[in-house]
Amino acid sequence: MSARNPSPAGLPIQAYLERLHAECSTMRDGAVATYIPELAKANPDWFGICLATTDGRIYEVGDSRQPFTIQSISKPFVYGLALEDRGRTAVLDTVGVEPSGEAFNSISLAPGSGRPLNPMINAGAIATTSLVAGNSHADKLHRIVSLLSLCAGRPLAVDEVVYESERDTGHRNRAIGHLLRSFDVLGEAPDEALDLYFRQCSVSVDCRDLAFMAATLANGGANPVTGERPLRTGFVQALLSIMATCGMYDYAGEWVYWVGMPAKSGVAGGILAVLPGQLGLGVFSPPLDARGNSVRGVEVCRRLSGDLNLHFLSAARPAGGVVRASYSLARVGSKRVRSEAEGLALDALGDRARVYELQGDLAFAAVETVSRRVVEEGASVELVVLDLGRVTQIGDAAAEVLLALAQSLAGAGKQLLFASADRHPRAVRGVRERLSRAGLQPLLVFPELDRALEYCENRLLGRGEPGAAVPSLPLAEHPALFGLDAASRLELESRLELQSFAAGDLIVRRGDPADRIYFIVSGEVSVSAELANGSQKRLSTLSAGMTFGEIAMVNRSPRSADVRADTPTECFALEVAEFDRLGEKHPEIKLLLLENLLRALARTASRLTGEVLELSR
Repeated sequence: MSARNPSPAGLPIQAYLERLHAECSTMRDGAVATYIPELAKANPDWFGICLATTDGRIYEVGDSRQPFTIQSISKPFVYGLALEDRGRTAVLDTVGVEPSGEAFNSISLAPGSGRPLNPMINAGAIATTSLVAGNSHADKLHRIVSLLSLCAGRPLAVDEVVYESERDTGHRNRAIGHLLRSFDVLGEAPDEALDLYFRQCSVSVDCRDLAFMAATLANGGANPVTGERPLRTGFVQALLSIMATCGMYDYAGEWVYWVGMPAKSGVAGGILAVLPGQLGLGVFSPPLDARGNSVRGVEVCRRLSGDLNLHFLSAARPAGGVVRASYSLARVGSKRVRSEAEGLALDALGDRARVYELQGDLAFAAVETVSRRVVEEGASVELVVLDLGRVTQIGDAAAEVLLALAQSLAGAGKQLLFASADRHPRAVRGVRERLSRAGLQPLLVFPELDRALEYCENRLLGRGEPGAAVPSLPLAEHPALFGLDAASRLELESRLELQSFAAGDLIVRRGDPADRIYFIVSGEVSVSAELANGSQKRLSTLSAGMTFGEIAMVNRSPRSADVRADTPTECFALEVAEFDRLGEKHPEIKLLLLENLLRALARTASRLTGEVLELSR
C-alpha cells in the first residue's frame, strides 16, 4: 500500500480492497500503450484502487496517488460542460448518442451529416470540445481544467510533457478533425479544437481524483467532500447515460452485462465507474487489453460488482422501506415533560397525531407509497408529521406528490407538518408557496422532530403554540409536597430559598457540583446536553409543578447536563446540606418528599421505556 494512503485499517471495505488488490496484482496480461511515446514509459506494475462514497468516505489501496493523465476519462465531463454552455439541442445537433460498437479512435460518423455517433469516441469528443464556450483558447482550457478540478476536489493541471507527446503524434485525430470540418461539424479550422482536446486529455490525475470525480457524478453533480456543484443534476443523468452505453467503446455491452456501472476508461490505464446515489470508483493500471481498457481495471470492477452487488440494475430496496418508523403521539411524545393530567389526556388523544420518519431518496415511487400509507392509516388522524431528517434527496416528482398529499389532508380538515426540513429548503418552500397560493391551510415546518411533536401535543391539549401560556402554581400545591401537613410544609419551606431567573439564564451547568434541588413554581426550563458537533440537544422541558436536580440527593455526582430558563422562571431551591439536616430532625418529611420525587421519576422512566420499545419495533 502506498505510504500516503490514509485509509483506516480494519474497516471491512478497506480489508476487501486490500485482498482484491493483492489478487489482481498477479495479473500479467495486456500491454502499456505505446502509440503516445510518453505513455509507453509507464511502469506496468503500477496499480491502484480507490473507492469514494457519496458521503465523502474514501478507501484506497496500492498506487492510488501515482500521477497519470486522464485521457478519454475527460470526455463525459467536457460533454457536460458543452451541455451547460450550449444546451441539449445544440449539442445533440452536433454529436449523437448512439453506441458505435467500435474502437475509441474509429471514424464513426452518421451517413450524410457527418455527425459523430457519440461523444465518447474521439470524433465525438473533438466535436464536443469545440462547443466549450470561452473568450479565448486559454479561457476555454481554464474552464475545462477548472471543471475537472472541482469534480476531483483539488487543483489539477496539464502535464505539458504528455501534451507535447500527444500533439506531436496525434495524426489520426488531426485527420478526424479535418474530416469533421469538411462536414461543417466543426465551424472553424480544427487546429484550436484539436489542441484543446490534446490538452484536456493530458490533465494529470491520480486514482483518488478519479474516485472523487466518479462520486461527484454519483452524488448528482455535487462533490461529496467540498459540497461544490460543478455539474447541474439534470445533465449528470445525460452523462451517466452516455457512459453506460458508450463509455467502454466496443466492450460496452459486455461491461453492462458483467459490471453494470456507468464507466469511462482512458489509455493511460485509468477507469472511472459510477454507482448512482452510492459511490464512485477509480482504478489505475497501465497494461491495456486489445480494446484499450485496463486489464486489471476491468477485472477489479467486475469483481467489485459481483462481490458487493453493485450492478445498477440490481433490484433496489422496495419503495416501502422509505418509512423508517411510524407511530402515534400516544406512543412517542416530545421532550417536554407533561403533568400527570396532561399525560393521561395525551394517552387518550395521541392517536389523532401520527409521525412518519422517512429515509433515503424520495423518488416518485417512494413518496407515492408514503402518501398512500398516510391516507390509508389516517381515518382518525388530524395531524400528520413527516420527518425528513434521514431523507437524502427530494425529487421534483416527489415534491408534487407531497403537495397533493398536503392538499388532500387540508381538504379533509387535517394538517401536514414537516420536521427536520431545513435539509431540503427548495422542495419544502415550493410546497408551502403553492399551498399559500391555493388559499389552503399553511404547511408548518419545524427544524427538528421534537419541536413538531411538542406542537402536536399542544394542539391536542388545546394549549396553542408552544410556550404561549405558561402556568404557575403555589408552592403548597407542588406535587413534590403532596401529603405534607401544614406544619411539615412550613418546616420544609423554612429551608427553601426562592430564586428568580430571566429567560436565557443558565441555572445549572454541566460538571458543576450537584448541591441543590429545584422546585419550579412558575415558568419553564429546558435540560440540554452538548453533542459532539458542538450543538445543543434538548433532553427535556420542565414547567411549573416539576422538579430538577433531584438526582443530587441520591448520588451527589456532578451535574450531567445544562439547565436553562426558557421563560422568566421562579424556583424554590433546597440545598443538599439542608436536605440532610431535614432528615436528621424530621425523617418523616424527608421520606415523604423522596416518595413523591420517586413517583415522578417512575412516571418518566415508564414513558421513556414505552417510547424505546415503540421505536424498536
